Amino acid sequence: MKILVTVKEVAEVEDEFEIQGLDIAEQYLEYDLNEWDDYAIEEAVQISENNDDVEVVTATIGPERSEETIRMALAKGADRAIRVWDDSIEGSEYLDVDAKAEILSAVVEEEDPDLVLTGVQSGDESNGATGVTLAEKIDFEWAAVVNALDLDVEGGVASVHRELEGGVEELTDVETPAVLTIQSGINEPRYASLRGIRQAQSKPLDVHSLDDIGVDAGVTDSPLSPTDMYEPESEGDAEIWEGSAEETAGKLADFLRDKGVVDG
Repeated sequence: MKILVTVKEVAEVEDEFEIQGLDIAEQYLEYDLNEWDDYAIEEAVQISENNDDVEVVTATIGPERSEETIRMALAKGADRAIRVWDDSIEGSEYLDVDAKAEILSAVVEEEDPDLVLTGVQSGDESNGATGVTLAEKIDFEWAAVVNALDLDVEGGVASVHRELEGGVEELTDVETPAVLTIQSGINEPRYASLRGIRQAQSKPLDVHSLDDIGVDAGVTDSPLSPTDMYEPESEGDAEIWEGSAEETAGKLADFLRDKGVVDG
């Protein structure tokens, strides 16, 4: 069995930052593995550990810088990795969900996995749409927002528990091949061990251009484009009191009385 896990490197912004044009200045950004993808990797690795002959492959759309993040996924137990990048992607003003799904669908066609796991969303854009869009393009069954998974590798059926809106929970079976978008809390992602980090350096990491995977460079042309970047204004002010517990409690009580929250 082969499991393909889509992995994204996301930027984390410092508390204090500056905006340059339509981007946050690079010196205020730190890059890391997308939180939800970390859960997807852990789920795939656990399936590999609990079953014989299961290969875990990660797929990333990202520049050379992202290889540090990719190696971290390999250190956690993935067997090999694929990174897709070229000048047309780098020169794209905005790589939208449809373009990402098109590129990943070409990787799926090349790898022919039995199961595709994605994070339910990314920490930077939070669209929550790439996984289901990918499933539509490759004509796989799918389930979104999966927070529990029981996979019958031999039978080709994934019993999934889904967290829906309004507190509704659903238990359903999905036949493989399938795409599942993984929610946080499904497991406890492991830390990469020193041994795993060493082993990750020798695991295969293949880099492909769009041409290599048979995707036309025009896929990066998007009808969407960024128009503005700004820091939203706070809708309320915070008031901070300093002093002992007794002093701050008294100030809080006066504040609540002034606001009419409590009676005088």
